[in-house]
Amino acid sequence: MGLFGLFTKEKKESLDKGLSKTKESVFKKLSRAVVGKSKVDDEVLDNLEEVLITSDVGVDTTLKIIERIEKRAAHDKYMGTSELTDMLRGEIAALLEENNSGEEADFDLPKSEDPYVIMVVGVNGVGKTTTIGKLAYNFKKAGKKVVLGAADTFRAAAIDQLEIWADRVGVPIVKQKMGSDPASVAYDTLASAKAADADVVIVDTAGRLHNKINLMNELSKIKNVMQKVVPNAPNEILLILDGSTGQNAFEQAKQFTKATDVSALAITKLDGTAKGGVVIGISDQFKIPVKYIGIGEQIEDLQIFRKREFVDSLFN
Repeated sequence: MGLFGLFTKEKKESLDKGLSKTKESVFKKLSRAVVGKSKVDDEVLDNLEEVLITSDVGVDTTLKIIERIEKRAAHDKYMGTSELTDMLRGEIAALLEENNSGEEADFDLPKSEDPYVIMVVGVNGVGKTTTIGKLAYNFKKAGKKVVLGAADTFRAAAIDQLEIWADRVGVPIVKQKMGSDPASVAYDTLASAKAADADVVIVDTAGRLHNKINLMNELSKIKNVMQKVVPNAPNEILLILDGSTGQNAFEQAKQFTKATDVSALAITKLDGTAKGGVVIGISDQFKIPVKYIGIGEQIEDLQIFRKREFVDSLFN
């Protein structure tokens, strides 16, 4: 892992601040769930189940966590709030470890003659363009040569917003006029990146779910055209989800994973919500690695998702 991937004191403080609303909400609910109790009985488990579900962990994942706690508590029913909190913390950490196997990613890339291609998908309004800009910033900061592709040609605003980010970060952007063929933009982007000996290409795509068949066809066409330039492209299909939408993020993940081969997730806007539990549920339900989390509006506020640090920040 490169030095850029290290979890610094500044990153920890930023993570703590970004998760503060979720943390405050969860601990208030958790305290109420076990107040006056000296053992883990059915009432405590029911209350704990309610805490997790109302924190947008999701029903299926909540039931899995409760079942694990029930088994552990069977050996020692007498415990206070701190013991129950530690147990909950441990089970959530274990769940995230199971569902995000391997080392956490940093902004290093595998060595290759071709650029590393990231195709970004997600509905409009989830922070897709902002996340692309922040990704570009982080890759550039890590010493990578970055090219952006504006293949969301459905909205003029999408092209304009991406161009603003490209200027802000200081990286080139490949674009065409609104209404152009997205696959054509993707082809031009990869051809330009390859000619410039770029390290990473980030291609934006349209965020429309009103017709899943059209979306599926469009994304497949983009992938096929990309492969004419870079045979294995895209190396990564990154789905952006808005953490503040709670259960709606689950539905979007369901739709996009049916439409294309999503290989990584970025969950945004966690700083503005108490629904940070959605990270745990989505990780568990879709078995797709959560790679990045958005915890603020500043350009530095896109972090690598580190499981242990996330749980520590939530429970410390």
